[in-house]
Amino acid sequence: MKVHSLTVGPILAAVTEKGARIFGRAGYQNHTNSWESFELLTKKKDEYVGVVRIRAVGTVDFGTPIIFQINPNFDMTGVAIINNLSPEQEYEYQIGWVNYSWETRERIPQLNLNWSEIQTYKFKSAATNISQPRSFILGSCRYFLRLFGGSWFDDRGDKTFRSILQQIDSGTPTDALLMVGDQIYADDLNFVAPDKRIDEFFARYREVFSQPYIRELMARIPTYMTLDDHEIEDNWPSKASEQDLVTLFPVAIHAYITYQLSHSPLFELSADQSKITGTPTKLWYSFSDGCCDFFVTDVRTERYLTDIERERQIISQSQMEAIKKWLNDGSNRIKFIASSVPFFPDSKDKISDKWSGFLYQRTELIDFIFDNKIKPVIFLSGDVHCSMSAEIISDEQPNFKVISVVSSAFFWPYPHTQASSFQLDGELKTYSSHRYRLVNAGPVHSIDNFTRVTVDKTALKVEVFSRKGELCGTKKHSW
Repeated sequence: MKVHSLTVGPILAAVTEKGARIFGRAGYQNHTNSWESFELLTKKKDEYVGVVRIRAVGTVDFGTPIIFQINPNFDMTGVAIINNLSPEQEYEYQIGWVNYSWETRERIPQLNLNWSEIQTYKFKSAATNISQPRSFILGSCRYFLRLFGGSWFDDRGDKTFRSILQQIDSGTPTDALLMVGDQIYADDLNFVAPDKRIDEFFARYREVFSQPYIRELMARIPTYMTLDDHEIEDNWPSKASEQDLVTLFPVAIHAYITYQLSHSPLFELSADQSKITGTPTKLWYSFSDGCCDFFVTDVRTERYLTDIERERQIISQSQMEAIKKWLNDGSNRIKFIASSVPFFPDSKDKISDKWSGFLYQRTELIDFIFDNKIKPVIFLSGDVHCSMSAEIISDEQPNFKVISVVSSAFFWPYPHTQASSFQLDGELKTYSSHRYRLVNAGPVHSIDNFTRVTVDKTALKVEVFSRKGELCGTKKHSW
């Protein structure tokens, strides 16, 4: 029985010291090198199932193949669950899909499967040692203009991921890839041919995630994602109509969950640990690796917009309480909060779309960190089409420090935001009784880029690289 190559993926994600989740899409490509339509795939009489096999590096034989469900309701995608891994062990895996009849489904792992056309990928399981240093890639906003059935600027955008791969292949340890929003632009140029239907959103993800370099990167490095506005529409939900809330939003979120969250730690596993299960009631999640704890927020779909400033919310109170509990859990790890929009520095034009437009909640979170003496805390974000890092401190508490690292854009074919657009020193605006000062900010890198964050128990190194892999600047933050 021949194992067929995935049409999208694999995407390696939710890698722990004991297991991993791997996403993939089944289906054929036709003679024009485009995918069969969703409607055609679901009408076929063939049945599909995903199959994956894995071995520790240095061993000869792969383990017994594991099968996983391919779901037509989720664009013929599925998530393979790998268990019984050892911490910080390198593994090799192959993943694909097969046709089958119901009579042979249960016997697939025992059949003589032909893997000859399937690529082998390698990854490393997570660390349990809470003192283990980590290095990861941070970035956001990969523009991909796709109009009237065509694709523009695609080669330039994918070259960012080629540069990341070159660092990895040269021996630079890379433990994760954090993509913090605008992985797709469903609203090309904000108004020209925006995606509205589920097949349009699915096609968008298939195009973006199947380009060669990003595909290779996500197959090898644990990848974690959160959404921003362009996964739905520009500045969502500020311009949303009542109809958008009941038509556009469910479609966009279904596609987002399918391609960005289905393989994340958000979903629980079944009792036998063989598959993801449940229906999500939230879009935020957390995970740990080595010296790092990560809380990946949803700062886009829980917003409450009103002219009454005290009532404005960028996250629900439920998510706020979850962040506080996570911050104060005594894990003795470094706390990273991933937010698609910057926590600080603030834009001078007072755009209400960032955390600065929700000052009561920003104040609540900073004061909680201050009052509970939690350190270190680092915010990771994108969105603003430039990269930088900065700190806030307080003269009232010498050991207080919160760090912000901003990384954007992977690719943006228009002018980038300049340093003059931001408040880079002085007092940070809050409603707190404490005063927080912005220090050690910049420089601002106004080019296509990605950021490498390297961290141990004493310090954080932020390296910004251009799309072509040239080092633009290095900055160190200690605590």
